[in-house]
Amino acid sequence: MNKAFVRESEDEEDEELDASLKLPQGTRNYITPGGYARIKEELDHLLRVERPHIVEVVHWAASNGDRSENGDYLYGKKRLREIDRRIRFLTRRLDLAEVVDPERPANPEQVFFGATVTICDESGNEQTYQIVGVDETDFARNRISWVSPLARALLRAREGDPVRFQSPAGWREVEVVTIEYRRIEA
Repeated sequence: MNKAFVRESEDEEDEELDASLKLPQGTRNYITPGGYARIKEELDHLLRVERPHIVEVVHWAASNGDRSENGDYLYGKKRLREIDRRIRFLTRRLDLAEVVDPERPANPEQVFFGATVTICDESGNEQTYQIVGVDETDFARNRISWVSPLARALLRAREGDPVRFQSPAGWREVEVVTIEYRRIEA
């Protein structure tokens, strides 16, 4: 059977996901308003700009005749499958999304989703992290996913609380120095 008529299983998509992008079973996809807007913008771009352009290229390439050695056609079909896979992924993420505004915490005295937390380790080194959605994780900007071991350990902690968590280097203990809630910039 031609590959064009075979439906890709959704299990294959999930297997391809980086472990850091997988959500715990049965949970919502907590996300900040800025993260939601970025995903929505990417989805709109794929649907309105990129996909129609590739469809046009594939249509043109198909009209040229022999498709078996037509690079534009073969590459276009491959790229179209990639775009469609990304569209399905983003659509599912938005369907599961629960937008949480970090500027409106339920209890600003405790660490919850959206908090910016400064911690101090055993050596006295301080580090500040923002707890964000799985799709917003950015280690270069110290944004950690709410499902990461550190963020899960920090949840519900208060200033001055010691927190113990499993890191790749083994068990670590840190102290919560400050907790603040602010808009998470792009």
